[in-house]
Amino acid sequence: MTAARAGAPLLVAGLGCRCPRCGKGPLFNGYLTIAPACTNCGLSFAGNDTGDGPAFFIMLPLCILMAVMALVFELKVEPPLWVHMVLWPPVITIIVGFTLRPVKATMVALQYRYRDVERDKPRGVE
Repeated sequence: MTAARAGAPLLVAGLGCRCPRCGKGPLFNGYLTIAPACTNCGLSFAGNDTGDGPAFFIMLPLCILMAVMALVFELKVEPPLWVHMVLWPPVITIIVGFTLRPVKATMVALQYRYRDVERDKPRGVE
């Protein structure tokens, strides 16, 4: 196991969606598209692949939280079924929309710290 590399604090890199090395350059080109490299320090982001990790780490606790909230709402207010169908999808969409970028940025920062993505071989290369 490799030792942790120094870099920007995880809160700066994750919540600010900034470069994991310098903490200044933007990590994303678009909403979830990772930039090819940091515009400030030149760190290449080419080897970073978060896969489905950010979606999993958001949806698992969010589903539990929303199920509990819907149950409590049902028991306290007793609304008709259509209220649930109108209320919960936008709430879930908004929460996922605001949390996906910071969680993905945090996972990229963790990969930078604990995995040597610059030297790892791409898949299929022997």
